[in-house]
Amino acid sequence: MPYHHYSFDLWLTLIKSNPYFKIERTKIFHRDFNPGGRSIDEVAKAFRQVDLMCNAVNENTGKNIDADEMYLMVISLINDNQLSLTDIDTVKLYQDMEKLLFYYLPLVYSPVTISTLQHLKRKEGVTFNLLSNTGFIKGATLRKVLVELKLHEYFDFQLYSDEVGMSKPNPALFALMLQQIKQINNNINLNSIIHVGDNPRADVEGAKAAGIKSLLINSNNQSILSLLS
Repeated sequence: MPYHHYSFDLWLTLIKSNPYFKIERTKIFHRDFNPGGRSIDEVAKAFRQVDLMCNAVNENTGKNIDADEMYLMVISLINDNQLSLTDIDTVKLYQDMEKLLFYYLPLVYSPVTISTLQHLKRKEGVTFNLLSNTGFIKGATLRKVLVELKLHEYFDFQLYSDEVGMSKPNPALFALMLQQIKQINNNINLNSIIHVGDNPRADVEGAKAAGIKSLLINSNNQSILSLLS
């Protein structure tokens, strides 16, 4: 059916990490926050554990664990919770991680991502938004990433969990999105809104609870091209 508004998740839906970013980030933490001499693989494992844990907590509570807290969790985990965190400059640490991210810029998810957005955007009266949970990378940084990737121009507004203190599938976050949609398209009805993402719980269940359509892509056998069929 024709949709008048498209909501998109970001990570693993429209973009993906540059693998060299995670490799170099791990090297930095291995060098600078590892007095006990953990192996590089153990440091990488700590990042994965914190990422999975915080994602699960955010999805379950509907709240948001911030990037600064996540980086401190990684440092604590590397050091068996024995290292004092009081002297760590979290502002400088995040600035360093942001600089690294722009050196190893995230990648557009697939060769058809931008062409699909272009095709959908050509429809008269169609509007777009981003609705993304954040982790180690803040929404303020992601806004700049989208400019670098020339993706920002497609979206009428962007909502990030760290900026609003709520994570998908929290119904209040989807309600906030619907409020903003109505501000740009007051006559829209729920049946003409679709949310697209890779996460069955955060994206599909969240959209269903909000009364809008959903499409699961990339984590299954469907791609963003499904929106054109």
